[in-house]
Amino acid sequence: MRALHKIGTHHSAPAPTGDAMHPDPVLPGIRAIEAEMVDLRHRIHAHPELGFEEFATSDLVAECLQGWGYAVHRGLGGTGVVGTLRHGEGRAIGLRADMDALPIQETTGLPYASKLDGKMHACGHDGHTATLLAAARYLAEHKPFQGTLHVIFQPAEEGMGGAREMIRDGLFRLFPCDAVFALHNMPGHPTGKFGFLGGPFMASSDTVTIRVSGRGGHGAVPHRAVDPVVACASMVMALQSVVARNVNPLDMAIVTVGAIEAGKAPNVIPESAELRLSVRALKAGVRDLLQARITALAHAQAESFGATAEVRYDRRYPVLVNDPAITEFAREVARDWLGADGLIEDMAPLTGSEDFSFMLEACPGCYLIVGNGDGEGGCMVHNPGYDFNDECLPLAATYWVKLVERYLG
Repeated sequence: MRALHKIGTHHSAPAPTGDAMHPDPVLPGIRAIEAEMVDLRHRIHAHPELGFEEFATSDLVAECLQGWGYAVHRGLGGTGVVGTLRHGEGRAIGLRADMDALPIQETTGLPYASKLDGKMHACGHDGHTATLLAAARYLAEHKPFQGTLHVIFQPAEEGMGGAREMIRDGLFRLFPCDAVFALHNMPGHPTGKFGFLGGPFMASSDTVTIRVSGRGGHGAVPHRAVDPVVACASMVMALQSVVARNVNPLDMAIVTVGAIEAGKAPNVIPESAELRLSVRALKAGVRDLLQARITALAHAQAESFGATAEVRYDRRYPVLVNDPAITEFAREVARDWLGADGLIEDMAPLTGSEDFSFMLEACPGCYLIVGNGDGEGGCMVHNPGYDFNDECLPLAATYWVKLVERYLG
């Protein structure tokens, strides 16, 4: 893992810099360090670390920030890193990047593919980290603002609530922000185009485990048993009525039964069976309704078969809600820089979830996306063949700089 800390000599070729008819939208100072930042991204990609295990990655981030003149604080959320740069008086802005990888075996065959079996940067957090580092370096060298900049490198975004842990450890108490921002690459949208949406933007994500207990027996004499498998089968179908008949048709809600586990032998009725659900919504009220109806339905269905149900409802990530005014400000920064063609048209809410939602509950701000490419051969995140598009890095880093310039101008 020590290789992660060394500054290598290999540099990728920089992207074209435009011409008189189509000037380069990337800041010259960002373009000048692009190859080095891409190389850094590749080194992070080759040494992925799972949530709360980002030790080498956080060492690298801290080393870079300290070298560029940031005051560095470590340990929030375990492996989190916050760099602070003050230049004059003014407001405070926070920019967040996530650092963790996923437990996936990479199949890209890239020269910088993961060197660790079963671990992979399959969501682009390596790109998010390198992008924010590129912007942080430029902002430290040029200081085109008046106020305070906090760059927040967060652990454990992938289902483990790293943002929540950083907040519990005092993130916004120690580093108060007037607004906080984060971005995520998004395959399926044109490379380097930016997407914004005020209000609910990403869904809540809850995990439900329903354990149905009956009375085991021989499959040849089912009348002497209470079959939890039959109860679960009925429950799966009944759960579909929650969205169809309890939720307003104009509201988004998802109830997915992703796993069913019961007995192992075909002629044995098991003592118990278990369902595991993923539940999502775009409104806090709908989220509460889903919990109430799923819980009540599980108990009623089990009882109707003479069984009992135990419901474990894990409320994980809340709805991600962008502040409308701040989001409009963030959109204007992109529009003024790239024009309307630089924006993703008709941006719609996403049914995925993000633990940046915890930060937006604690501080107003905006979560935005940048297109990772929509060409053939690409694939969605959380796929063993995925890779962050390096062409996004200088564009997204330039956006961060322009956002800070405008907000702290």
